Amino acid sequence: MDIKEYFARISYRGSYDKPDLETLTEIFQHHVQAVPFENLSIHCGESIELDLAATYNKIVKKKRGGWCMENNHLLSWVLKTLGYNVTLLGSKVYVPEYDAYADDIDHLLLKVVLCDKSYIVDGGFGMAYQMWQPMELISGKDQPQTPGIFRFLEENGIWYLEKVKRKQCVPNQSLSTSHNVDKEVCRRVYLFTLQPRDIEEFRPRNLHLQTAPDSLFVMKSICSLQTADGVRALVGWKLTEIKYNYKDNMDLVEIRILADEEMEKTLKEKFNITLDKKFVPINTSRLSLF
Repeated sequence: MDIKEYFARISYRGSYDKPDLETLTEIFQHHVQAVPFENLSIHCGESIELDLAATYNKIVKKKRGGWCMENNHLLSWVLKTLGYNVTLLGSKVYVPEYDAYADDIDHLLLKVVLCDKSYIVDGGFGMAYQMWQPMELISGKDQPQTPGIFRFLEENGIWYLEKVKRKQCVPNQSLSTSHNVDKEVCRRVYLFTLQPRDIEEFRPRNLHLQTAPDSLFVMKSICSLQTADGVRALVGWKLTEIKYNYKDNMDLVEIRILADEEMEKTLKEKFNITLDKKFVPINTSRLSLF
């Protein structure tokens, strides 16, 4: 594995000789705008491995994306290679339709300590709840970013991430399945503790999420990528493109339903992904990702 090859993959041409917050932020932003959050392997007959070499080969050499356990595992290697103090953490994702967090840890994120301050670095959540900058681990502080205002709340050792949502302008409103588009002002994203984790602890969940019939990732094919001013996502046959804060604290949401014959071209042109095997899109879960 070669750090310079990774930098070429994410088009990062800046310096990396000093492990500071500015360098961390630049690398992180390049990563989320170059590496999609996606689970397409499940839907084209491939398995998702947690071995770092396999993840590197998939994301860096094959120019694919991955889900949290791939993206953040790779990022942890990158940051450790550059001299950062990195700890793996586990979280439970919030499901608004059930108004509940997952029963088991189902998301991998990173804690980075810099100058006695802790930051959460999560390059593997995707969609419209993907942070664009490392977030200082401090309770109750609004941290405005391009996607919206994020903040952490801490209670009895449990940390909660939430995002304040903007209003949305959706020209094709009939195609939208967003959860409580107009009513929901603040969305809980996930909860976590600061207990250090090892990648081996995620192997059972990694297998479950790609094989269980009721897994969201088995029931939905997902590919999302952050752009210069928003995010685009292909869920099943639905292509959603969001432009953040395009006017008056409002996000523009454009939605289009694709035909099967448009899939390959769309993945290449919108996400820079070329698959080795036949992709079979699916969207049979009622759970919304927006």
